[in-house]
Amino acid sequence: MEYPPAPEPLPVPVIDNHTHLNFRDGLVEVGVREALDAAEAVGVHRAVQVGCDLPSSRFTVEALDADARLLGAVALHPNDAPEYARRGEFESALAEIEELAAHPRVRAIGETGLDYFRTHGEALKVQHESFRRHIDIAKRLGLTLQIHDRDAHDDVLRILGEEGAPERVVFHCFSGDEELARTCNENGWFLSFAGTLTFKNAENLRRAIAIAEPTRILVETDSPFLTPHPFRGRPNASYMVPYTVRGMAEVLGADLSELCTRLGDNTVEAYGSWD
Repeated sequence: MEYPPAPEPLPVPVIDNHTHLNFRDGLVEVGVREALDAAEAVGVHRAVQVGCDLPSSRFTVEALDADARLLGAVALHPNDAPEYARRGEFESALAEIEELAAHPRVRAIGETGLDYFRTHGEALKVQHESFRRHIDIAKRLGLTLQIHDRDAHDDVLRILGEEGAPERVVFHCFSGDEELARTCNENGWFLSFAGTLTFKNAENLRRAIAIAEPTRILVETDSPFLTPHPFRGRPNASYMVPYTVRGMAEVLGADLSELCTRLGDNTVEAYGSWD
């Protein structure tokens, strides 16, 4: 399947704070530099490359050394953690994640969290343990925590409360409603919105961003997934961020340049400087 057309460039550069450059979607294999060049051409000048298992986390560290436009996040995804446990590799995998997280351009532990859509039964116990262990790593290393939360809002909040949240928390691909948005506001947590915000059935997300603290909103692709409307179902990439940013501006009634500036500032606040 072909990639959608490039959008009109943004007036002020922004940052895609969650992408998977190692995942291939569509008919064309795109390299890291090529993907980032395409994004930069439309005003998406930097990105956070995210790992979700050992191979992708190793790829992340290699990509950080190859292109200064990237910062990184490393973790075991909640759906992958039970597989490592099943093979008896959970402890060694976590140890390697912590080693990879020592790279100076790795700024987040993620994506970690809970997923009640794809994982069920006894495997959920491993998810809970994995989430707690990732929280601990993020706190000890002083890194941002990037949370994957799918159909698990209550338990994500419960575990964050029990363990004590790190200083900086990002709800990646925010999927909650006004209630969760208010909780994020109260705790100073970041809400990261993906192309799902533009979906016709995503009124809950539009209500959430409308009340979100402006200094805590971020934008992402989660590429190659979650391609924004009107290209839903086609491959996604960081160059598609402008479609989502314009959707955010429309919902918020915001000036596009001012929103772009805010998103850039917020992303640096969440992950630190790219320089």
